[in-house]
Amino acid sequence: MERLDAFMARANALYYATHDPFADFTTAPEISQVFGELLGVWAAETWRAMGSPAPVRLVEAGPGRGTLMADALRAVGAVAPAFRAAVDLHLIETSPRLRAKQAERLTATWHDALDTVPAGPMLLLANEFLDALPIRQARPGPDGFTERFVADGKAVDLPSDLPPTDGVVEWSDASAAFTRAVAMRVAADGGAALIVDYGDEGVNDSLQALRGGKPADPYADAGSPDLTAHVDFAALALVARDAGAAVAGPLPQGLFLTRLGLHHRTAQLARGQDVRGAAALLDAAARLAEPDRMGRLFKVMAVTHPDLPEPAGFSA
Repeated sequence: MERLDAFMARANALYYATHDPFADFTTAPEISQVFGELLGVWAAETWRAMGSPAPVRLVEAGPGRGTLMADALRAVGAVAPAFRAAVDLHLIETSPRLRAKQAERLTATWHDALDTVPAGPMLLLANEFLDALPIRQARPGPDGFTERFVADGKAVDLPSDLPPTDGVVEWSDASAAFTRAVAMRVAADGGAALIVDYGDEGVNDSLQALRGGKPADPYADAGSPDLTAHVDFAALALVARDAGAAVAGPLPQGLFLTRLGLHHRTAQLARGQDVRGAAALLDAAARLAEPDRMGRLFKVMAVTHPDLPEPAGFSA
């Protein structure tokens, strides 16, 4: 028997070591190159606001196939060459399978965790990273409060001494620890982090599983489906501020990307395409930005050194 967070950590470690996750889901960088380009330009703008330190650690947590970072570096090489020259690239990735994919596109230093990234000013990007980190769940039961465990492929609720609540309580110690480490780092060494993920301010009972692109039982066949949960941005904002950092957002992804120039850049690319190619580019931008698609469910939050101005994209 395992507590839910231990089960989720083990299951996802096995999943990412043995599966191509992109057979089960598609992330924003895989939908449109403009997503990575805009995040690269955001990083360059933030670097200038930091005083243009060189070198600067550019870090991505959970880089997937390396698509986001490849698009970001291509864009900044064209529009911000001084920033590109200052970049010291680091990737946080535990899956050997995904590290090999990333190495086909990127020259970087790989890490299992943030704590081995060298000290110094840092810009960190984390797109759909926190949603895969383990969660805990607790709920009222007939004999008092219970916490969720997993045994033999089934959920089991066991008595707990957690304080009473009116409904399911869900939290992620792992997400809080990562956010705290990021906040302490940027507060001490300078820099900023951009977190993009799906979730809201306060979440409950959001554990879900995908196998072959379809919903699956999250407790059965550990390591076969991909397990994720919504990110509680309000809780993480409190953690970041308590660690000495400033927080901007969260904002809906659609609003953030639109402010950074999603539609303008997409229109530029579309002008060089035939009708079908242009339509595909425009639909990809709509998928990222429209409220009934990814635009509202996905949120963007920045964690920054307290002396930095509000980052690009967070004000009208």
